[in-house]
Amino acid sequence: MWYVGLDWADQHHDIVVLDEAGRRVGSRRVPHSQEGLEDLKLFLLNITPHLEEIVCVVETSHGLLITFLLETGIPVYPVNPKTANALRKAAGAKTDQIDAYLLAKTGRFDQAELRRLAPDSPKVQELKTLTRDQDALVQMQTRLVNQLTACLKDYYPAALTFFAKLQQHSTLIFLHTYPTPEAAGAASIEEMEETLRQGKHRNPAAVAKTIAAELSRPHLRAKEVIVRTKSRLALSLIKQLLVVVEDIAAYEKEIATLFLTHEDQELFASLPGAGPRLAPRLLAEWGDDRTRYQDAGCVQTLAGTAPVPFSSGNFARAHKRFACVKPLRNALYQFAWESIRQEAWARAYYRRKRAEGKSHSMAVRALAQIWVRILYRMWMNKTCYQTETFEAAQRVHAKRAA
Repeated sequence: MWYVGLDWADQHHDIVVLDEAGRRVGSRRVPHSQEGLEDLKLFLLNITPHLEEIVCVVETSHGLLITFLLETGIPVYPVNPKTANALRKAAGAKTDQIDAYLLAKTGRFDQAELRRLAPDSPKVQELKTLTRDQDALVQMQTRLVNQLTACLKDYYPAALTFFAKLQQHSTLIFLHTYPTPEAAGAASIEEMEETLRQGKHRNPAAVAKTIAAELSRPHLRAKEVIVRTKSRLALSLIKQLLVVVEDIAAYEKEIATLFLTHEDQELFASLPGAGPRLAPRLLAEWGDDRTRYQDAGCVQTLAGTAPVPFSSGNFARAHKRFACVKPLRNALYQFAWESIRQEAWARAYYRRKRAEGKSHSMAVRALAQIWVRILYRMWMNKTCYQTETFEAAQRVHAKRAA
């Protein structure tokens, strides 16, 4: 076996190769380009023509570099970026070549504990990319809404009382048409009603009357220069929000369409509380390769629902797992919380944990830990969730435990 440590970067990649005895047999730096990666391939082929004899350890599991390695047929073993720190010498020296060497040592010492990267199916890859990109757009929307809220508080606080959500299309259209209190106050009820109707508001007539009544009341007024400058910023934020909101809706349709074409969609859709938003995310992050996980415990560790034990002498405790796949953890956490509203046993379990003194987050993570075991068995058996099946198994387990 040949152990390859690959320290990646935006501009170049450092490679160190060790043999089974731990001797350094080669090292190289290649640029992050097609020519550089082809040079990396030839460098490894000169060491061994049998690529399956290579253990390539790298601190990432995605990107163009990983795509090239997998397409070439080089076995890739991704590790946490903190892994190499455990092998660093006391002096703390750190260079790209040292990091590559430490990654190669990690592969040599811990190959049995490393998990070879298996690419997702094309459909899961697309679904995962779409859901993660949509989440990034939602975060962008939240930032823009917060900025717009702060801006309106400076010169147009009455606008915050007109609508329940700033990110609604009708709200943005109204504020774009009437960006200042003076513009809204000069408009008639009929004109405001027509603007709301163009924004596809469900009840434009009633809301237009409410807004007109609110504008007739006395309000704090900012100086003219503040209104002029802040309304300019508000219009800029509104324009950005209109684009982001429209794109989020387009992503939602694409995700729903793609999710319905996957053979596991019925399984994930049967989860109580998952709904059209969480079911595709659970499928995308969980995957469809039935050989990927040895048991439910592997998923629990990967998802961060399994706590990390720590004990020393008479002291023992457990804390939240931070090294995990964050999107999978978030999807399971949100799903576990939603399931409380629909499943009586989930609600009872959550309340019991809270009565034991656990915080809200700890109780939801504990519930997610149980859901992972349920979902793993559903996934392996390719069966949909049924409350009766789980409760029957729960009663059998209780009898055995007694």
